[in-house]
Amino acid sequence: MSAIRRITAHTVALAECNIDTDQIIPARFLTTTERSGLGRHAFADWRYLADGSDNPAFALNQPQNAGAAILVTGRNFGCGSSREHAPWALLDAGIRAVISSEIADIFRGNALKNGLLPVVLPEALVAELLATPGVELCIDIERREVVLPDGRRQAFALDDFARVCLLEGVDQLGYLLKQAAAITHYEEHHHAC
Repeated sequence: MSAIRRITAHTVALAECNIDTDQIIPARFLTTTERSGLGRHAFADWRYLADGSDNPAFALNQPQNAGAAILVTGRNFGCGSSREHAPWALLDAGIRAVISSEIADIFRGNALKNGLLPVVLPEALVAELLATPGVELCIDIERREVVLPDGRRQAFALDDFARVCLLEGVDQLGYLLKQAAAITHYEEHHHAC
């Protein structure tokens, strides 16, 4: 994982609610434990027509959304099964953050462990962002806030441990490994009762 302090990018909007992990990455593509290459399968059933060609109506296929790294969605994003492939696919497709008024807990945990930032904002603000796709946002992880194009700032919840991991570019194991010297010191100097 790379350290992330801020994500400044344009948004792409998928206004659907209840986007589950099978829609994010259909089960037929879960035959690998490799993270790279899954991006081409992200939203495959919506993104491609029956003949395999791009569906021009799908937001991620539209030219104005090329390079958009912030996905804004309807509520209850990432529901369904607990597949870690879902955040892998989104990251490999170039998505760095997902904004919704509600994000499923297991998806949220998997996303944070892999460097994908899930941001929960008030429903009215998400509706505003869905109605104005393509705006540039700055998501500041250090300050835990989203800076909107008009300068408004909206705080979002991000627990301290997840924030530290994102800022340092480590997962949970990486964080523990960075503490190796302190752990060794404790073990050498701790006396059992």
